[in-house]
Amino acid sequence: MDSSSESHMPPLPEDQQSETQTSPSAFDSVPQRPPSNKSSLEKYLPVDWSLYFDKEQDVAIPDSNDVFHVYMAGTEGPVVFCLHGGGYCGLSFALSASIIKEKARVVAMDFRGHGKSVTDNDLDLSVETMCNDVIAVIKQLYGDSPPAIILVGHSMGGSIAVHVAARRSLSTIAGLVVVDVVEGTAMASLIHMQKILSSRVQHFSSLEKAIEWSVRGGSLRNVDSARVSIPSTLKYDDSKKCYVYRTELEKTEQYWREWYEGLSDTFLSCPVPKLLLLAGTDRLDKSLTIGQMQGKFQMIVVRHTGHAIQEDSHEEFANLVMNFISRNRIGPHGVEIPGLLKPAFSKP
Repeated sequence: MDSSSESHMPPLPEDQQSETQTSPSAFDSVPQRPPSNKSSLEKYLPVDWSLYFDKEQDVAIPDSNDVFHVYMAGTEGPVVFCLHGGGYCGLSFALSASIIKEKARVVAMDFRGHGKSVTDNDLDLSVETMCNDVIAVIKQLYGDSPPAIILVGHSMGGSIAVHVAARRSLSTIAGLVVVDVVEGTAMASLIHMQKILSSRVQHFSSLEKAIEWSVRGGSLRNVDSARVSIPSTLKYDDSKKCYVYRTELEKTEQYWREWYEGLSDTFLSCPVPKLLLLAGTDRLDKSLTIGQMQGKFQMIVVRHTGHAIQEDSHEEFANLVMNFISRNRIGPHGVEIPGLLKPAFSKP
């Protein structure tokens, strides 16, 4: 349900530059792409997750058949727990994680129906189910004494991050970073989403072709990020002898509205420091505009980027997340208050 799913572009010959087509989608901010100088084979080769993350892990949820795949980096500091957008995967945060891990731990999970996660119902992308998934993964990883956690969510994942934080069931959530999703524009775009999804290129003869399309006709501008993140958003279809999308977003329409309805007020109600990162200046609705004027959250507009800020502008994104952690004095055990021997969480 994100801009990886929102191109209207057919594949073009390699010597042509694709043109960005205007879309009514709230997520469609596809930037200009530089001309290609390298050969297609060299420029678009997939790269392994291990270049950016330190390890991967399958997290099995007790009393179920659900297994969630997570990527992890870093050894010290609070945990930056990353939730990707619809149609993306945890590797959407790979390049950012390689920087953030110098100051904090990073965990990026694949939602159900995405990446390498496997569940009994991959099409249940309801807010309730996905929130339960996130909480279950955190509890499996850290038991009853989790470290300080900064939830970071992009687009659909931003909505889930907000709802997890608003539940207040995880006492160690110490911060919330929402990436390029605002209720007003997201709700307005839903009427167009099936058309946008069906307009995508549906089949790819190779991973290289899929990576190439993602940066030339699709949603990304950073080929280095696409090379690590795009392969896990696809699966090989033996009957069609080609690669197709791993996530069947078009079959999850019943959940789209609940991802974004009431999101602004829920975001403002979260009892932790909040940062909203936007790729455009025209995205604030009334509730958020008032909330920002009242100082209820920090907002930063990232220039020269598309919808996937963490991929297109990974260095700036990583620095903004690290600055947020530092500014709010979030240590591995919570907010560090000068003069106290032990860090303390503010209880909701």
